[in-house]
Amino acid sequence: MAQNRFQEKKQKRDQRHKRVRAKIVGTAQKPRLAVFRSLKHIYAQIIDDEKGETLVSASDLEIKTDKNLTKKEKAKLVGELLGKKAKEKNIQEVVFDRGGFKFYGRVKSLAEGAKKELKF
Repeated sequence: MAQNRFQEKKQKRDQRHKRVRAKIVGTAQKPRLAVFRSLKHIYAQIIDDEKGETLVSASDLEIKTDKNLTKKEKAKLVGELLGKKAKEKNIQEVVFDRGGFKFYGRVKSLAEGAKKELKF
């Protein structure tokens, strides 16, 4: 029973993601910032869809702190880290792809962190 609920939830997210991806395409001038959120971690990458390659990536696994941070705080740090890495690669502007997730909570925090360095 629980397995069916999980499959249904994943299937709905996949449908939302397909809807979003039908409208969003990353180019060399304006690559796509894609977000994936699991139960424990959050991952983000900047992708050039024309070439099909990842230009920059970051996740909360890279963040090493002594403090116990909440998932939202870690997501914001991931966004800032991704923005800094993108600046080093001379990426100024991106298109945000929320990956079928609601623009709320950790996804929103990551976007806010990335907005400090990048333009959406």
